[in-house]
Amino acid sequence: MSDEKGTVRYWYDGFSFGKRKDIYNPWSITKYLDTGEYGTYWADTSGNMLISNLIRRSPAKIKTEMEDLLNGRVICTELDEQVIFEQLGRKRGAIWSLMLASGYLKVDRYEMDNRTGKRQYDLKVTNHETMLMFEQMIEDWFTEEDSAYGNFKDALLAGDLDYMNQFMNQVALQTFSSFDTGGKPSEELEPERFYHGFVLGLIVDLAGKYRITSNRESGFGRYDVVMEPLKENLDAIVMEFKVQNTSKEKSLEETVEHALRQIQEKQYDTELLARGITKERIRHYGFAFRGKKVLIGN
Repeated sequence: MSDEKGTVRYWYDGFSFGKRKDIYNPWSITKYLDTGEYGTYWADTSGNMLISNLIRRSPAKIKTEMEDLLNGRVICTELDEQVIFEQLGRKRGAIWSLMLASGYLKVDRYEMDNRTGKRQYDLKVTNHETMLMFEQMIEDWFTEEDSAYGNFKDALLAGDLDYMNQFMNQVALQTFSSFDTGGKPSEELEPERFYHGFVLGLIVDLAGKYRITSNRESGFGRYDVVMEPLKENLDAIVMEFKVQNTSKEKSLEETVEHALRQIQEKQYDTELLARGITKERIRHYGFAFRGKKVLIGN
C-alpha cells in the first residue's frame, strides 16, 4: 500500500513529542490498514462535548480564531501547561492548551520573548482527520434545528429572503450572546467576523455544489464570502457583512444598501467573471447586523 503514503500522511500525520515530529496516529493507521478505507477512527473514539461547549460559550475572539483554524490558517497564542479545569472557560489561551494536549492542534512554530521568558506559539489543526472532526462538531450544533437549518440553505439557493431573515433572527435571538454580537462595527469583539463565521458554518456542507471561499482578493478589495457554483444550473453568490454604523446609517436597510453598494464598487464579481460565470448568474446578498437583529437583502 506504499502508493497511499501521501494520503495517509495528509490524514493521520502531524503529532509531535518534544523535538520528535512526523508522528502518526497509531489507532487510525492500524484501522486504515485493516479496512483499506480512510476514516476518522481516532476522532470517533472520544466525545468532544467539553470542547464543543467551551467554543460555543467563548467570546467572539475565540470563535474567530476557530474560524481561522478551520480555514487552514495558524493562530498565535500563549499556552499554559498547568491550566486547571475551572479555568478553561475564562483563562486566555486555556482552550488552546486543552486542544493541544488532546492532540487536536499542533505547534507549527514558537518563539520566546527574551525579556519576559514568555513563549508565543503558532498553532494549527493537526491533520485532515482532526479537521473533519471539527467540521462535524460544528455541523452537530445545528442538529436540534436540522429542519430549519436545511431550509435556510434551500432558501439561500432559491433567493427566499423572507425565510432567511426569519431563520437568522430567530437563531440570533435564542442563541447568540451580547459578547458574540457586540454593538459597534469597530469594537474589539469584531461582530462582523462573528456573523461571517456563523454563516460560513451554515453553508459548509454545500461544498459539494459550490467552491466556497472567504476573505479573498477580487476586484479592488477583499470580499467576505463567494460561492462559485460547480454546476451550470446554479447561480454564483457574493456575500458582504456589515454591522450598522448608527452615526451614519439610520436603519438596517441603509446598512444592507451599503453592503450591496460595496460589492458593486469594489467589483467583487471580478474573480467569478474571469472564471466564465456571466453577470446574470451572479447574485449579491448584503447582511446587516445590529446586536441580535439581522436584515438580509439583495
